[in-house]
Amino acid sequence: MESWVRAVVEAIHSSRSQAVIYLAGGASQALGWLLSVPGASSTVLEVVVPYSRASMAQLLGKMPLQFTSKMAAEDMARAAYNRALKLSVPGLQVMGVGFTGSLASGRPKHGDHRFYVSTWTHNGIRTSHVTLSKGLRSREEEDKVSSYFLLKAIADTCRVSATIQPGIQEPEIPEESVEQFDEDQGLQQVIDGQVCMKVYHFAAEKNISRKVILPGSFNPLHDGHLRLLEVASSMCDDGLPFFEISAINADKPPLSIAEIKRRVEQFRKAGKNVIISNQPYFYKKAELFPGSAFIIGADTAARLVNPKYYGGDYNRMLEILLECKSMGTTFLVGGRMIEGVFKALDDLEIPAELSGMFISIPEEKFRMDISSTEIRKRLGL
Repeated sequence: MESWVRAVVEAIHSSRSQAVIYLAGGASQALGWLLSVPGASSTVLEVVVPYSRASMAQLLGKMPLQFTSKMAAEDMARAAYNRALKLSVPGLQVMGVGFTGSLASGRPKHGDHRFYVSTWTHNGIRTSHVTLSKGLRSREEEDKVSSYFLLKAIADTCRVSATIQPGIQEPEIPEESVEQFDEDQGLQQVIDGQVCMKVYHFAAEKNISRKVILPGSFNPLHDGHLRLLEVASSMCDDGLPFFEISAINADKPPLSIAEIKRRVEQFRKAGKNVIISNQPYFYKKAELFPGSAFIIGADTAARLVNPKYYGGDYNRMLEILLECKSMGTTFLVGGRMIEGVFKALDDLEIPAELSGMFISIPEEKFRMDISSTEIRKRLGL
């Protein structure tokens, strides 16, 4: 490894950025550079090499029209970004990196020797395309050129100054495209299912990966919500508190961008973190936030273990919730008024296989019989 490459990699590892990298068809040397320098675990969350057609199709959820193309690289970057959102530590910059190449091989190729590298972040996507001169380099040399470009793309996204001399010729000048996302576009990506979540960090950052999440509509946010998250978080010493709103509702149209922004503003004023996701169901939330603790009311807990909501199939209910349990999901359950009676976790019948998933928030620690519905009625909203 050249000394200047090591210096760039060290700067990347010190940048407080985290990445998931998907690559196929080249740039393999860049992985060695990134992973061999101390600090790699602070930057690289995951690397996947989908070389086979089936692997690529499974990764993207579709078969690419062309495997070495701008669209394929950007689809890989978006998929990597979604994966990084699930794995990253709160408060750090997250990126998805996609690389796809068609380089020199054991037999002559009819098409160009080329590659595409794309990086996706919360505020934009940047893609570079290079067509290499045929016959000028060996496979290893072409891989090294593509590795330089991959490293440069990551460094640029980390805002690391990197002067890289890849040794390309004049006809090989890269083509670059940049698309910036504003807040509305980012939220629309969540609503459309392109991106799994948008995170707003309004509280002080902590280097904690486990989240304590209070889902809800928060229309409006009130003192009961704030107090509940505070009490529940105090029960999880290793968790970072978040509110969470699903832009998608199982029984209603999606929230509008304007409405999402109106609700988010409440959290900005309160100085509290909030996540906008596109998953209304808890088993899907468990996939989005592995290892997290969800704060729910006793009424929600009762629905979670009721086979009625699983097509009447008790075993299906158990299978889904055990899968959530395997991902480290726990539920902190607060007491709620149900049909005029205050009920807590102890009043519910939780299957023995799931008992460890459900943890009671003691009534003496939190009880506040107030609801957003009642507030809206009182305010005539």
